[in-house]
Amino acid sequence: MLKININNFEDETLTTGNYGIRYRTFKDIVYVEKPVADIQKLNIFAPLAYFHGGSINGYNAQTAPIFMPNTVGGYMPGPRDYPGNTSQPNSSKTIIAALEHGYVVVSAGLRGRTIIEDSKYVGKAPAFIVDMKAAIRFIRHNSELLPGNVDRIITNGTSAGGATSALTGTSGNEPFFDKYLQELGAADESDAIFAASCYCPIHNLEHADSAYEWQFNGINDWSKLNYGTGKIETGKLNDEQIVLSKELKHQFIDYLNSLQLQDNNNQKLSLDDNGQGSFLNYVKNFIIQSAQKALDSNQTVDSNSGVIIENDVVKDINWSKYLSFITRMKSTPAFDDLKMDDPEPNLFGTEKIDSQHFTKFAQEHSKVPSKLADQKLVQAINPLQYLDNKDSAKYWRIRHGASDRDTSFAIPIILATSLKNTGHKVDFAMPWDTPHSGDYDLRDLFTWIDKVCAEG
Repeated sequence: MLKININNFEDETLTTGNYGIRYRTFKDIVYVEKPVADIQKLNIFAPLAYFHGGSINGYNAQTAPIFMPNTVGGYMPGPRDYPGNTSQPNSSKTIIAALEHGYVVVSAGLRGRTIIEDSKYVGKAPAFIVDMKAAIRFIRHNSELLPGNVDRIITNGTSAGGATSALTGTSGNEPFFDKYLQELGAADESDAIFAASCYCPIHNLEHADSAYEWQFNGINDWSKLNYGTGKIETGKLNDEQIVLSKELKHQFIDYLNSLQLQDNNNQKLSLDDNGQGSFLNYVKNFIIQSAQKALDSNQTVDSNSGVIIENDVVKDINWSKYLSFITRMKSTPAFDDLKMDDPEPNLFGTEKIDSQHFTKFAQEHSKVPSKLADQKLVQAINPLQYLDNKDSAKYWRIRHGASDRDTSFAIPIILATSLKNTGHKVDFAMPWDTPHSGDYDLRDLFTWIDKVCAEG
């Protein structure tokens, strides 16, 4: 049942805008034997040249990387995508660019936290990662029928999609997910990948609240865009939230110190009781590097940003001024909010319960009735749980904008540093004046993919 019908395809030519690419499409393929939601289908796109002995950018049907971008955001359902899709214009452009570059592209639909089937929630955690793994297994199961090198699978995503990519990268073939995959009738194949591209991954959720307060504690005004109305909302932490912010900040200090992270010179990264120390300097240095790169490429670095510049050289950064410049976006707690209105408590619901707190801290301070989510499950969707996994991805590219306020800078930096400390090859940067977003540097992304694929 899980074998693809290679005769069920369409050959297409896309000439929209500046693009002109001929490719073969296999669409709407169910990738598990026992799907529980219609979204569990995938699309496959391959340059037509690969079916006629041709090559693109030095790749052919046997060597082309398999690029697997996802459309997950806010842990909502991530529908499968296709070139020219006007409802997903950014990800559609990514697929087109990848095809032009010579990659085989697989876009899998992944369940999300709001999906209901037969009066049951069927998209709560860990559904999103289980579906991603099942799709990878399906592609590997059909490797002899399709173009593309299954030893060169690269995932890509932004925000919760970046977390999906990261978790896919670290958790290859992890036993925790076996029962979920078996329930769906996933192919009996490996779900390990070669490399992971992660833009601003919203992950490590059990420590995201404390990391946010370590960064923004003392800044009590917040502002954010309401995507529903398109208007900017503003607010101020109340007295209770100010107290909670301080408590969470100190939780993060303990957590960070427990990680025993090291910088590139094997020096220990830590924080003192005030949240200062080598880890803060390490974080600041990424922002300094970002500002310097911006200056070198003739970008403007705002004089009010707290960046200290002398003779076109970034000397330092006034940290509190910089944080006030980019502004706080979220109140306290930032993710496991006490009324469970945010996406993350909703992710940790069950088949019958819509939302649950996922941290003991929020559960203890909750303003609404709640049960605490299964802590083993919360940990299971944290990419950091699998750093020693022998089947984790070898290569990593992580990008987090220097103006991104959706999660603390510490969160992606901990991921990148932890991966480096455990022997993975990591390309990490924080692009200047870049908010919570992804796929803004596809040329650089593809250059990186070509490089790591050549290294093997």
